[in-house]
Amino acid sequence: MTGGARRSAFGAEFDVPAGYLNTPSIGIPPVAVADAVAAAVDRWRAGADDPGDFTAYVDASRASFARIVGVSADRIAVGGTVAGLLAPVAAGLPGGARVVTARSDFTSVTFPFAAQAHRGVTVTEVPVADLPGAVEGHDLVAVSVVQSADGAMVDLDALRTAAAEAGAAVVLDVTQAAGWLPLAVDWADWVVGAGYKWLLTPRGAAWLAVHPRALDRGHPVAANWYAGEDPWDTVYGLPLRLAAGARRYDASPAWLAFVGAAAALDHLASLDVRAVHAHCTGLADELRGRLGLSPAGSAIVSLETSVPRERLAAAGVRGSIRAGRLRLGWHLYNTDEDVDLVVEALR
Repeated sequence: MTGGARRSAFGAEFDVPAGYLNTPSIGIPPVAVADAVAAAVDRWRAGADDPGDFTAYVDASRASFARIVGVSADRIAVGGTVAGLLAPVAAGLPGGARVVTARSDFTSVTFPFAAQAHRGVTVTEVPVADLPGAVEGHDLVAVSVVQSADGAMVDLDALRTAAAEAGAAVVLDVTQAAGWLPLAVDWADWVVGAGYKWLLTPRGAAWLAVHPRALDRGHPVAANWYAGEDPWDTVYGLPLRLAAGARRYDASPAWLAFVGAAAALDHLASLDVRAVHAHCTGLADELRGRLGLSPAGSAIVSLETSVPRERLAAAGVRGSIRAGRLRLGWHLYNTDEDVDLVVEALR
């Protein structure tokens, strides 16, 4: 990496200031990604595009997200938000289904299921470390692979074994994991992720990987023209005619968001994710070590501190407060300089 406002990292340029550690809230795009979106805005203002021109961007993002999570592209549905993509999953649960999740998980993961209470669906929260041991007696596990509030990670190997033994389905949210954590989650029934954090896309792009065994378990409550086998054949009139595969859960895409998503995910999917993981967790654990904390192996660091946010901002540190603690995230564009800034700000 190089110093200054523009940083070079992993084959990309970033216009990111020193001390920007707020990726768990908003990721900073590579310059090329921002330029692609800006060019799309210029085409828009000049009336240069037709709706069908954006299909290539949407499909490119499907293919790249599939590579990132370790599945085939034909499993991928597109949408705008995690909650929107999980709504069909929740609606497809049988009445009286029992769901278990991590305590204080992000509500886009839990609310779609809690909203089914009128059908007798129950949602039970347990500490994330205890989740694999709590699967027995439940029909579905819904959990973020990396917890938004503090970066804690679920034991995926233990969860997979426990779910298989209990015959429970599994929903994984990779929003705080995809982009820095190596993922091989083709075994899960559903894998959902939003792009505007670690995947460095504009807000408004999200994906859902649907396992073939789960394809018919969802209820397409947001069925729309774009979910047809040929969207340009399903713009008018009945009968309902949805795609045979995962695309039956597609939401009509936000075009400009997917222009950025196609470029950002293509770049991220081309990287050695093990090197990215080592970089991100190495910086996070370097900070933890300098603050007298044990390594955690997560790109998110959650710190208890009495230092006011104004002082952090004055020192050039940009993070966020979650669950009463300072949350910092370390991504491609962060460096040792950022570690130094945090340490100095907290002294």
